[in-house]
Amino acid sequence: MEASNEQVKEVIKKVTPAVISIVITKDMPKVEGFYKMPLNGKQYMVPKFKKGEKEAVKIGGGSGFFVSSSGIVLTNSHVVQDPKAEYTAFLDHDEENKRKLKVIARDPIHDIAICKIEGTDFPYLELGESSDLELGEYVVAVGNALGEFSNTVSLGIISGLSRFITAQHGGQQRHAERLRGLIQTDAAINPGNSGGPLVNLDGKVIGLNTAVVFGAQNIGFSIPIDQAKKDIEDIKQYGHVRLPFLGVRYLILDEKMKQENDLPVDHGALIMRESLGDTAVIPGSSADKAGLKEFDIILEVDGKKITPELTIQDVIQEKEIGDTVTMKVLSGKKEKELKVELEEKRR
Repeated sequence: MEASNEQVKEVIKKVTPAVISIVITKDMPKVEGFYKMPLNGKQYMVPKFKKGEKEAVKIGGGSGFFVSSSGIVLTNSHVVQDPKAEYTAFLDHDEENKRKLKVIARDPIHDIAICKIEGTDFPYLELGESSDLELGEYVVAVGNALGEFSNTVSLGIISGLSRFITAQHGGQQRHAERLRGLIQTDAAINPGNSGGPLVNLDGKVIGLNTAVVFGAQNIGFSIPIDQAKKDIEDIKQYGHVRLPFLGVRYLILDEKMKQENDLPVDHGALIMRESLGDTAVIPGSSADKAGLKEFDIILEVDGKKITPELTIQDVIQEKEIGDTVTMKVLSGKKEKELKVELEEKRR
């Protein structure tokens, strides 16, 4: 279906009132000046902090959108990841119309967060379906571009489905996330667009904007909205997001690690603790009940070889709580097969 000018304008009018800008602030030590510090023959300006005093400092921004008139908001988990930060929502393109944003739940595996703004009668967006999308469909991305330009809109098409990326997110806690099953679009998605909606020409949300490929032109990614709908339903039924959980810490093996450590295989997940005091297999977890032990190597899950490109988490996140998976495990010199029932991650 072709996107007419009038049709796109109607979508924009329908969608933008429900999109919010999110500003992230945090109490930081108050700077009272700077002093010069010589290092390696150069002079560096170093901040001098006022002892015992702090001030609210803006450390980032993003987007979100209402999904109910009662103030439920969807955004990215990485936008609201810091539990010590404060989140303020700006509504109606108005810097004076600001509200406190409360984080209800985070789903870091899928980079989704469900939040709440107190109040009623908010404009909200209808959630569509992401299971039957087709390449070439027209979509509109809306968000708070670069953290400054509220309700920036861009038109494009769905240019890829079921994409896998490792997304780098900035801010005070820079980290990477492995995200699978993403919608790829050429509609412009800028850093501040994170958490904004990707909508179809009916104005229904089919994706949650999450990442952009730097250095490439017209390549952005959105989380399919069906996953967010599942998380919202979990909140309604259980009060929290439910995720299947195996319960092991592991290191993914490859050819280089095999050679350097004289290992018997060049793939799989070596179960081992990350640091002293950790446990490699969490007591009472699905892995513990199935008999997995530290230094076992999980070679396959449901017939899929475990590699750096397909980790255990990648396979598990496609499963449901209560599902049973079959694992091929190398324990010492003996290869065995285990059945593991996935339970809910303990809170």
